[in-house]
Amino acid sequence: MSSQKAGEPGADLVAGATGPAPSVPCPAGRQRMSSDQRRAAIVQAAVRLFAQNGFRGTTTRQLAAALGVSEPVLYQHFQTKRELYSAILEHLSVGSRILLPEDLERLFKTSDDRTFFLRLATEILKWHLEDPSRPRILFYSALEGHELSELFYERHILPFHHALAAFIERGMQQGRFRQADPMLVAKSFCGTVAHYGLALTVFSHRDDEETRNRTIALIVDTFLNGVRKTEEPA
Repeated sequence: MSSQKAGEPGADLVAGATGPAPSVPCPAGRQRMSSDQRRAAIVQAAVRLFAQNGFRGTTTRQLAAALGVSEPVLYQHFQTKRELYSAILEHLSVGSRILLPEDLERLFKTSDDRTFFLRLATEILKWHLEDPSRPRILFYSALEGHELSELFYERHILPFHHALAAFIERGMQQGRFRQADPMLVAKSFCGTVAHYGLALTVFSHRDDEETRNRTIALIVDTFLNGVRKTEEPA
């Protein structure tokens, strides 16, 4: 978020200080939210504003105004910016459980290669389409040199890449896939599907569900045609 002058309401949240915040009463006539409900509302509003305006273009004053509260209420629930960013990371990771390494491992054991990659591609695309603010906020974060994109990559994307690379390496050892750097192969597949997801969200490309399914199938078949090991000619 944009920096504020020391002493202004919300400056502690922006600067990362951890001093206690004063208690702010609920405005008359408004039903009081529970602490968990208020935290969730703050995170949702922060994601929406950051996705629209970027981190540098969003202030705690704007965030408070979007929620209809005073700025001290924000840092009652998130005393430092890192607390807020951690909650945003959790919000960004919710939705497509197959993107967790343990879910990938279960899918490894129950699917043939094409089914596995079709399911995987579908879930990657679903992550983009369910909430377009997800890729937008990560784009803003990366372009502005903000720590959120790096944290998301380290906590979620990298473990996923490692898990997928392990599956691909297993296929190489079993002779199903040709020899190559497993991590590069994993990133190539994910990058292709993610690019399609970005076209549909960030760049507002319009495809109906049937077209999306055909595109995903084409991506998977093209990928497998490239990585599957072929018989050497006699």
